[in-house]
Amino acid sequence: MKKRIVVLTGAGVSAESGLQTFRDSNGLWENHRIEDVATPQAFERNPALVLDFYNRRRNAVLKATPNAAHEALVKLEEKFDVQIITQNIDDLHERAGSKNIMHLHGEITKCRTTATFPKFYEYNTDLKVGDKGADGYQLRPHIVWFGEAVPMMQIAMNMVSTADIFLIVGTSLAVYPAASLVNYLPYNIPIYVVDKKLPSLPNLPKLTAIEQPATIGMQMLLEKILT
Repeated sequence: MKKRIVVLTGAGVSAESGLQTFRDSNGLWENHRIEDVATPQAFERNPALVLDFYNRRRNAVLKATPNAAHEALVKLEEKFDVQIITQNIDDLHERAGSKNIMHLHGEITKCRTTATFPKFYEYNTDLKVGDKGADGYQLRPHIVWFGEAVPMMQIAMNMVSTADIFLIVGTSLAVYPAASLVNYLPYNIPIYVVDKKLPSLPNLPKLTAIEQPATIGMQMLLEKILT
């Protein structure tokens, strides 16, 4: 039976495909305050602005292509059972060829209605105010906004608890509850961290840190665990 590698990926993986990271050093996301485009309250105040913001995010994703970091994760599947938990809302892991991906914060290529029990859809055109699902409710991006529950969190915790090896790639571990997943790891398993600016982690005996961008760091990691 193949050993299981569980991977937590973040914005640093997508950044090298030309997608801007979630939050720039000035605290803004694509020149917008988070409170204006990434909360339920923002959508209530100005749905047209929020929909336009995510339409542009989605169009940028469609133009982007997977990079060497995405491809390296696919390469790991030759030897390991690889399960990816991504904080990213793009579909670059899927397009690279990874088979098992769980999107913790939603998917920009999907939308859902605003109903308590929403309907979900794939969509190919920009969303606008007045677009409704079959249940009669307004459509919104299938994204977990600040202040909303993370419905996939329990599944992610269970997945992490089954890891034989854990990889952290391209994430600062600054966004909760995703950052808390490290607390559910089995005792004393190998942990690899790949990021151009390493997140703060405890001094663990089997922790290997690779302080490089995801594309370079993942190639270095392949050499370590595939040879």
